[in-house]
Amino acid sequence: MTFAELQHQLLGRPGVTEETPFGPDALVYKVRGKMFALVAWNASPLRISLKCRPAHALELRAEYTAVQPGYYLNKQHWNTVTLDGSVPEPVVDQMIDESYQLVVRGLPKQVRAELSGGTT
Repeated sequence: MTFAELQHQLLGRPGVTEETPFGPDALVYKVRGKMFALVAWNASPLRISLKCRPAHALELRAEYTAVQPGYYLNKQHWNTVTLDGSVPEPVVDQMIDESYQLVVRGLPKQVRAELSGGTT
């Protein structure tokens, strides 16, 4: 997965913004001000940190060596994934979806409705 493909996938979700609060080497993707992805876009290979349910985070770490506890993040709720091709893209896509959904679920009902195209 290239950086452009990853960026397109992250920014293609409703309400997502890209910011650099930690400096130019770390791109933070937020939905309505809440972080769901952190990308080390200058790293080779790319690395992305994603929010995850704690039990699922442990399962992914056990299955893929490229999935490690979140780098500088809460290690119970975040994984850092090295995008070296060892984790299949559909699995990475599912991890991104899970991270986004976990953050959206924590938003107020009205905001969730706006993001899904519904009304309150």
